[in-house]
Amino acid sequence: MAFQKAVKGTALIGGGAIATVFGLSQFSQYRNKHGTFVHAQAAEAVTVPIKNDFPTREQQILALKTASEFDVLVIGGGATGCGCALDAVTRGLKTALLERDDFSSGTSSRSTKLIHGGVRYLQKAIMKLDFEQYKMVKEALEERANLLEIAPHLSAPLPIMLPVYKWWQLPYYWFGIKLYDMVAGSQCLKSSYVLSKSRALELFPMLRKDELVGAIVYYDGQHNDARMNLAIALTAARYGAATANYAEVLRLLKTTDPASGKQRVCGVHCRDVLTGQEFDVKAKCVINATGPFTDSVRKMDDQEVPNICQPSAGVHIVMPGYYSPDNMGLLDPATSDGRVIFFVPWEKMTIAGTTDSPTDVTSHPIPTEEDINFILNEVRNYLSVDVEVRRGDVLAAWSGIRPLVTDPNSKDTQSISRNHVVTISDSGLVTIAGGKWTTYRAMAQDTIDAAIQAHDLKAGSSKTIGLQLQGAEDWSPTLYIRLVQDYGLESEVAQHLASTYGDKAFEVAKIAQVTGKRWPIVGKRLVSEFPYIEAEVVYGVKEYARTAVDMISRRTRLAFLNVQAAEEALPRIVDIMAKELNWTEQKKKEEFEAAKKFLYYEMGYKVKSDQLTDSSEISLAPADIERYKKRFHMFDKDKKGFITILDVQRVLESISVQIAENTLHDILNEVDLNKNGQVELNEFLQLMSAIQKGHVSGSRLAVLMKTAEENLRQRGVISVDRSGGGL
Repeated sequence: MAFQKAVKGTALIGGGAIATVFGLSQFSQYRNKHGTFVHAQAAEAVTVPIKNDFPTREQQILALKTASEFDVLVIGGGATGCGCALDAVTRGLKTALLERDDFSSGTSSRSTKLIHGGVRYLQKAIMKLDFEQYKMVKEALEERANLLEIAPHLSAPLPIMLPVYKWWQLPYYWFGIKLYDMVAGSQCLKSSYVLSKSRALELFPMLRKDELVGAIVYYDGQHNDARMNLAIALTAARYGAATANYAEVLRLLKTTDPASGKQRVCGVHCRDVLTGQEFDVKAKCVINATGPFTDSVRKMDDQEVPNICQPSAGVHIVMPGYYSPDNMGLLDPATSDGRVIFFVPWEKMTIAGTTDSPTDVTSHPIPTEEDINFILNEVRNYLSVDVEVRRGDVLAAWSGIRPLVTDPNSKDTQSISRNHVVTISDSGLVTIAGGKWTTYRAMAQDTIDAAIQAHDLKAGSSKTIGLQLQGAEDWSPTLYIRLVQDYGLESEVAQHLASTYGDKAFEVAKIAQVTGKRWPIVGKRLVSEFPYIEAEVVYGVKEYARTAVDMISRRTRLAFLNVQAAEEALPRIVDIMAKELNWTEQKKKEEFEAAKKFLYYEMGYKVKSDQLTDSSEISLAPADIERYKKRFHMFDKDKKGFITILDVQRVLESISVQIAENTLHDILNEVDLNKNGQVELNEFLQLMSAIQKGHVSGSRLAVLMKTAEENLRQRGVISVDRSGGGL
């Protein structure tokens, strides 16, 4: 009864707001209502033929070098840049795209993995009667529906729970979420609903119970962002766009317009990063779609132009899957500093984030310990006291740079626009900036529309609504069963391949190696606890992967899921790529070191090592110190004060356990802080102290020594598989 009265009161108070939303919805002509997206209609609308496969990178580079002139040249291989290339080429425009790194190597692979309209933006739109914010949410919800339709193998609806801890908040949040459903209209994924306390805890048992009133569940979309970006790029390539990663634009080319006498951008001078060769690419129109690097390209055009990009860093962390249910996310709508935190399942792990703080533009953003601890503290506020949220359970961490922009066309150039901005310079350079992942297609459509008008290009309207992306055409939810039955793949591996490659999963399965086991018949895993197989490395090279970093972070997502697992897979990945790309031994070494550096700085490995250093404080009770010393001296029989591989081997042999010497070396190296080939007593005590404080988890040496101690009494078996512990 109390809830019903509260809802009624809120409805009366908010009646004007509801009327406003419906009025805006009726008045808005910002986007034509798309209705149901029909694949056949989209395919028929595109008159450009699509190839069965995409060209090799070498063929793409040759096309860029030999073409006399392109209609459109896009700089930037993120979601927006690839979206522009796909939009342009499907209109019949001769299209090129250059990316100086890998497709999705920047912000587009470092998102929260959500396809959403933005609940908080709708709140601001209503509270401030901000029509621009409303338009952005409306557009994003339309694009959400389209994206889920055109790449169903890479995306899916995700229920997100908003826990409520005060009675008055229940009707308040219910009202806001219902408005979100209303703005989505017929494209609402599923209707939101209210849960009682008991039902909320049943669906999300890790939730903090005390003072919980109930919860509200609404639906948004989720996707594999880097693979989605790649699917857009590959689709554009199949339609005929000359797309190349590792092709860096060094400067813009200009010519004098004979009619006006003004300088006009007519192409770029670029460099193939892999070979060092430089060449010109001519184009009638050049589009700057470089995200955080927007201003650097604008200054190639005009050194005096003011900056419009206001970069903001967003840090995310990945934790083990047991921190969240398999199919339910969590939204913290008001963190301690007013930000919003999502806590969502992804690839059988749990993502938490994001932060939002000013930053400098860099190609290699690094997550900070401060941001990681902020997220962990917010997670602790919402999880049960029975769940110990440990710093050591952070498996990976990354920072992405959001390219917020000020609109140079606005009178108030200091105000940051949450929407996207399309500008055209005096020399004809088209710039698309701002926006969000979900609206990449609409951003691309607006950009190509502007380019066509400004450069008098001959093309029709956009054809990308409902246009299926690479892998979607013959995909179905049961496709993985055919992979299991036809090829003898593990069910988990088959599901992973189907949800990553769609109907192209069969191409990966065909090249999968025979295991030599009774089951699975094919599909050798790169690491035991993840479904990535060696055949994906071979196929990844076909998908334009050219570095080990490409493979561990964007063709597979190992680096984003568990940096230790990624490091473990690196040697085999480098070996396979070396064979496919004819790398020398020196090149293999360079790739291995570059990938380790990437994991160390950009994916959170550094903040792992910082948890256990020479100066780490030992905070153990006297009884614990004695207990751990006794365990240490079981291995250090000679009372040397340190243990080596030989000491560990001797103990293991006494209990009839054998472990490969290189594995033992890796196990000791994790704890050997001064890297002298041995583990001192002080290092061991530092490790045990860090474990007790939750700063380190999953230490193989700690588990091995504890298990050995027990086995000397019970003669059991020691497991030395790397655990699910984190950074």
